[in-house]
Amino acid sequence: MTPPQTSAPVLPHRCGIVPPHLLRHIAQDAPERRAAEAARHTLMHDTRQRGSRQVRTSRPEPRLPGAIGLRDPRTRHTTPAPARPDPARGAAPLEPDRRLHDARHGTTLPGQLVRSEGDPATADESVTEAYDGLGATYRLLADVYGRDSLDGRGLTLVATVHYDRDYSNAFWDGEQMVFGDGDGVYFASFTDSIDVMGHELAHGITQFTAGLTYVGQSGALNESISDVIGSLTKQQALGQTADQADWLIGAGIFTPKVRGVALRSMKAPGTAYDDPALGKDPQPGSMADYVDLPHDSDNDNGGVHINSGIPNRAFYLTAAALGGHAWERAGQVWWDVLTAAHGVRIPQDCDFARFARATLDSAAARYGADGEESSAVARAWEQVGVEPAGPGARTSRR
Repeated sequence: MTPPQTSAPVLPHRCGIVPPHLLRHIAQDAPERRAAEAARHTLMHDTRQRGSRQVRTSRPEPRLPGAIGLRDPRTRHTTPAPARPDPARGAAPLEPDRRLHDARHGTTLPGQLVRSEGDPATADESVTEAYDGLGATYRLLADVYGRDSLDGRGLTLVATVHYDRDYSNAFWDGEQMVFGDGDGVYFASFTDSIDVMGHELAHGITQFTAGLTYVGQSGALNESISDVIGSLTKQQALGQTADQADWLIGAGIFTPKVRGVALRSMKAPGTAYDDPALGKDPQPGSMADYVDLPHDSDNDNGGVHINSGIPNRAFYLTAAALGGHAWERAGQVWWDVLTAAHGVRIPQDCDFARFARATLDSAAARYGADGEESSAVARAWEQVGVEPAGPGARTSRR
């Protein structure tokens, strides 16, 4: 049965980059009291705040009557969003509108405004890194995919640094980005990683497009899409090809104390870290090792940060097979699915099989069913053990 063609809210949730299972390991196993207390504090804070905001989801612009609203960073209310100039029609090129705030180790958002778009850099390294990371993500969206910010209509990119004390996470709360400074033992500042910034902002893109429900396989896809966009943001900023990229998410946020290189590896899920205090990276790289968990907050909503390793590896395998810049052909196929560029609408509770089918349909629509892009996509899903759903399985066309 075809789902109704309306947008709907998902369960209230804040999308953080550090999964709760990793923080629980530190809270239980870290010998350093400061780190253990910081992990417990972060977990308690995230649990307490998880339901404080309704993450609003919207479908892509052609599916909505009227414009998507813009959030005023000062009042946090919605105001009508005017369409921005289209550079394809000879107007000025798309440019970001960034607002950086400092929480000064408090938890009131957005905090004190410390840098606006076009302002000179401050002496605060975290502000500079966040400003540049927001800009790099915007450039990927605008220059590669022709999208004006997260909502496609110039949404102001609001971010807050120095959130709380010893806060070991970064998150998108449905309206803005928030960065902690880490515990100083296992985690450094969360602005140190450009792909973390791209990842969290990508949750906003999913919010305004496919609206994937943050639970089970759809939640893992939500996380995977953020990893894809986070990695592509870094690769484009560094001018890397698929074979030059490290395919790591969160490289740079661990201190030298950690036996690991990042939070996740898209190329080799399950190998990012193996540390006495953090535990071993639990991500599977194929359906043969899928982790079936209860769909509750104690189990990361069904392991959304764990099972995302499967679609992550499928994207890596596609990009590696095609070569060149991953944001071009492989990234274009995934972007087409996210934004329903060819009229195929994935449901908000989309599972891996339906998403795989959508990528095959999108590759065929853009590059041809017999093209190397379609072959690469098909082989990638086969290698991770996902059998694409039959044509039209709980998807619909506009």
